[in-house]
Amino acid sequence: MKAVGFKKSLPIEDSESFIDFESDKPKPGKRDLLVKIKAISVNPVDYKVRQSAAKDKELDEPKIIGWDASGIVEDVGEEVSLFKKGDEVFYSGDLNRPGCYAEYQAVDERIVAGKPEKLSWEDAAALPLTSLTAWECIFDRMRIQENEGKNKSILVIGGAGGVGSIAIQILKQLTQLKVIATASREVTKTWCKKMGADVVVDHKNLKENMKDEARVDYILNFADTSGHWEEMAELIAPQGAICCVVNTTENVDLNLLKNKSVSFHWELMFTRPMFTTQDMIAQHHILDRIRALVDDAKIESTANEYFNGLTANTIKEVHKLQESGKSIGKNVIKF
Repeated sequence: MKAVGFKKSLPIEDSESFIDFESDKPKPGKRDLLVKIKAISVNPVDYKVRQSAAKDKELDEPKIIGWDASGIVEDVGEEVSLFKKGDEVFYSGDLNRPGCYAEYQAVDERIVAGKPEKLSWEDAAALPLTSLTAWECIFDRMRIQENEGKNKSILVIGGAGGVGSIAIQILKQLTQLKVIATASREVTKTWCKKMGADVVVDHKNLKENMKDEARVDYILNFADTSGHWEEMAELIAPQGAICCVVNTTENVDLNLLKNKSVSFHWELMFTRPMFTTQDMIAQHHILDRIRALVDDAKIESTANEYFNGLTANTIKEVHKLQESGKSIGKNVIKF
């Protein structure tokens, strides 16, 4: 099968940062689906893994990354019960297994759901990783309840990014929380409003820009954990909750949260598949809820930039955009 990968962690401008190559078609395990991939999307985790996975030595075989795809089930493992050949699906995958920059991928059925009928392959591929991340932050980590949150508010730092875009929509559709999103450019402020944010503030000098808002009950930080740490500690309400997805780049002072009895949560949507947790199938159910919300026209795809072709050059182009820090919503590639 055709695939795109890398053998050495190199700057994206390097001609060998991604290479086209041929690989064996994977064989599905007992609970796996073999998916013929139709479209993928690219996330920040993609370039972070590319920059670090082969930093110290050249790999013997090219590494295939990528964690967002839609496609058609071509084969199933002997213990598969949720899907059959020919089903149209979407999913994010497992950080410990080969990714989706390839014609075919084997993926555990417990982290897969049926593709939204109303979406194209590429618009569907934009949703899995970010939807799972946002959902788990909101409902699993901070334990916000559906249809609750009246007279309370939540601050979404990084509102125009992939996760922020879908988090705003989920919050507006499934809770009563007032949603405050951060964005610094006019185009990103407009995007956050389109996603449904009640208020948009500039993340630069966040504390000052939030002076017209009461302390928020929840904070979702999808951007810079260390850079916003002291501001978050100031802006969060007593007994509030903060959830972050980006590694700290320096030590942060947890003591700043103590007097307010604030809870702090980490979120990594790969945790369930990486550790084969007992509730791993929760990701199947979450994605199925997302599918239903899309098909009921409650939420929309966050795809914003479209590319074509399973080639190293296309992948390089999208990685350059991701690394620029100017990406809005999701960048998708149709095969």
